[in-house]
Amino acid sequence: MFAEKLGKQLGHPTRSVAGWLVSKLLTVRNRALEESVVQISGIQPEDTVLELGHGPGLGLQSAAKLLTAPTGHLIGLDYSAYMHQMASELMKELVASGKVTLHHCDVAAMPLVDSTVDRVFHCNCYYFWPDLKKGATEIHRVMKPGGLMVTGLKLSSVAAFAAKRVMPGENWRPDAYMTALRDSGFTDVRMEDKQHKHITFQAIYATASK
Repeated sequence: MFAEKLGKQLGHPTRSVAGWLVSKLLTVRNRALEESVVQISGIQPEDTVLELGHGPGLGLQSAAKLLTAPTGHLIGLDYSAYMHQMASELMKELVASGKVTLHHCDVAAMPLVDSTVDRVFHCNCYYFWPDLKKGATEIHRVMKPGGLMVTGLKLSSVAAFAAKRVMPGENWRPDAYMTALRDSGFTDVRMEDKQHKHITFQAIYATASK
């Protein structure tokens, strides 16, 4: 029962004691991973960049620093109203200036125009999508041809959570996610071991072929 409740909060933190604890956990455990994934995503100053499942906003902070050109634009989305509110407060100045746009929505139904995003990144996110294929198809829709998506995770930690039944079903397995990406039109889908800022993690790369 506890594992199931923890899994629900990790996937959709709510404004509650449990949600607050999860937000603190995400801040502590994800900071280095988020920063590392941003650094390997190849973000250019003029890019339009999308972070999925942004949580408290750590990855948004890192990515925004790289978008130094006037046309550089950062988009973030999260299914949790609580995380959306936290990130909105953290990024309020950049949101007010128009540099950053945040959406409270499902990854399978994004309010974005087709073929407008250069780079996508997310960390510890896809395991909680109810339908991997629908999520991957929607991401592919909004990405420009040749756009790159980088997914970050610590596979050993994810597998340990899955063994304790914290993760829902089998969607946490990288093979299932990578198959959904390929079936949705992504090419050059691969997983690599990475080390950055004293942490070891896995990065899944996928290119939007159109």
